[in-house]
Amino acid sequence: MKVLDLDAVRAFVHVADLRSFTRAADLLGTTQSAVSLKVKRLEAHIGKALFERTPRLVRLSAAGGAFLDAARDLLRAHDRALGSLGTEKRRLKVGLSEHVAGHDLAALVASLHRHDPRLLIEMHLGSSIPLVTRFDERLLDAVIVRHEPDEVAARAAHADGAFDGEKLFVEPLAWLAAPDWVPPAGEPLPLAVLSAPCGVRAAAVRALEQASISWEETFVGGGMAAIGAAISAGLAVSALARRAAPPNVVDVGEKFGLPPLPESHVVMYSRVRDPRSADALRMLAKSLSRA
Repeated sequence: MKVLDLDAVRAFVHVADLRSFTRAADLLGTTQSAVSLKVKRLEAHIGKALFERTPRLVRLSAAGGAFLDAARDLLRAHDRALGSLGTEKRRLKVGLSEHVAGHDLAALVASLHRHDPRLLIEMHLGSSIPLVTRFDERLLDAVIVRHEPDEVAARAAHADGAFDGEKLFVEPLAWLAAPDWVPPAGEPLPLAVLSAPCGVRAAAVRALEQASISWEETFVGGGMAAIGAAISAGLAVSALARRAAPPNVVDVGEKFGLPPLPESHVVMYSRVRDPRSADALRMLAKSLSRA
């Protein structure tokens, strides 16, 4: 029976997740060549190529795709076994945009705790721009935030062309309001928005101004619960991702001729190096992408 090298399996999983040997090496605190060697030894051991490599692209082979879930399960079982022997808790400081969190946050937190009871999660909810600032100031270990396309480009330009976040998924925004809401005739469009700075707010305002639609802030909330209450009560319309909105509101953009909104990118920034904490963070990111 073949015995797998767990360090090599962990390297494989990180390369698969990040689609980069270099970024996997950064996460593991080692060099790109060391990660590449571990993966090559794993491929030699199992007799199959796990990646298709080109100068610009790293992607899973058919064998790598088939092996990935089993590899994750193996690492989780190993890490949980080790964790059960210790008493010291690890702390993970995570920032999560309220535009990303959605309504299943309680179930998400519960699943994280079941996954690793020894991990102390310190979760901060807020707007994306302040959360990224706190990450840059090293006050948070990782953040999962929402960026509009111009914010992604600006971040890449600031990093000399090398975007330092991981794009998790793309999600549309919509103009959402109560089912019986009607914009007031002859008056500016009433908006419910989060307090500035907020990238989603800025994208909504820019779309309206480019379409020459007058608007005014009717309600400003300090959190998504307040925005949800305002649009459910019929006070205004708001630009939101469906996941962040109350279930009783509807998309009114086409009905009232509101301008299309840009696609919104959900991005993760992380400097987490501890393998078990990184695994929990990866689980959080995947759970959000499935929501």
